[in-house]
Amino acid sequence: MSFSHDLLFWYDNNARHLPWRSFPTPYRVWVSEIMLQQTRVETVLPYFERFLTRFPNLETLATASQEEVLRLWEGLGYYNRARNLLKAARKIYSDYDGQIPSTAKDLERLPGIGHYTAGAIASIAFGEPVASVDGNIKRIYSRILALNEPYGSSHFDKTIEDYAQTIIPHNRPGNFNQALMDLGSNLCLPRQPLCLECPVQEYCLAFQQGIQNDLPVKIKKDPLPHYEVCVAVIQQEDKILLCQRGESGMLAGLWEFPGGKLEQSDDSLEDCLRREVLGKTGLEISVGEKIGIFKHAYTHFRITVHAWQAKPNSLPLSEVPENCRWVLRDDLADYPMGKVARKISDHLTSNGISL
Repeated sequence: MSFSHDLLFWYDNNARHLPWRSFPTPYRVWVSEIMLQQTRVETVLPYFERFLTRFPNLETLATASQEEVLRLWEGLGYYNRARNLLKAARKIYSDYDGQIPSTAKDLERLPGIGHYTAGAIASIAFGEPVASVDGNIKRIYSRILALNEPYGSSHFDKTIEDYAQTIIPHNRPGNFNQALMDLGSNLCLPRQPLCLECPVQEYCLAFQQGIQNDLPVKIKKDPLPHYEVCVAVIQQEDKILLCQRGESGMLAGLWEFPGGKLEQSDDSLEDCLRREVLGKTGLEISVGEKIGIFKHAYTHFRITVHAWQAKPNSLPLSEVPENCRWVLRDDLADYPMGKVARKISDHLTSNGISL
């Protein structure tokens, strides 16, 4: 018996039933792996089903607009994944005759596909014996090896990557990688791993030494910075002003209510609001009633968003910047937004706020 034999035996009897596993075409595997980047399986499932209903194959995705792709992706976060998915689909459609590359090396040449994702797609969809090492698998192998190195250090990563490639079986590499994913999700947990239920317990040096709860060694992180943000729901006649973010950076291409971060030079939140709106839209506004306060945490920072009703003082509809658009309130749902902007939009419509 061996590590891979015991793990695959367990997987054959305990594998999670997931839609991309029941019908593992290269396209479905690719879409699922992009969605699963930094996102839990339970969160991905409804998005995957909706996405595949609208874009059942590569051609339908490659010929779609970015706005439609972002709208279907809305709420899943990390929107650069959606933009890169579309870019990669168009590249495959034009440069690869519509055929997804079958090796990890070639897959890494596509937008949005890094080392881990390339290994996952190549092994699962094409049977290439290549390791696919994400955070869950790093945790598993750090315990198997009793690796007492800081998580994410160069020595830690190299040791894990080398070991992962030597241990992967050539006959069922895709199932092996997925078995490790399930093991990390169900048993080899970040805290209080369920070692007594683990199918590869006998190979785990950390378990033998009783240090599984101490691994991997994590370096304490600084607390997340927090920002106050002010936004305006500006109404002109029966329309509300939305502005589209640029094509690069965070939330690129998404729509939002104009505003920005509170600066030390601002005397008040309302002053911040007027300054930001003027700078981004050219509009001088009269600030009305406060709509609400909305909080959200991103990967590297947290925000508290203050939203107000507002009216433009003089500028006519036609003079806003090209990236801004006057939109009927009933049409707000058609514009892809980040989570906070969508919370504000839903608050406006569900509560019937009169602007």
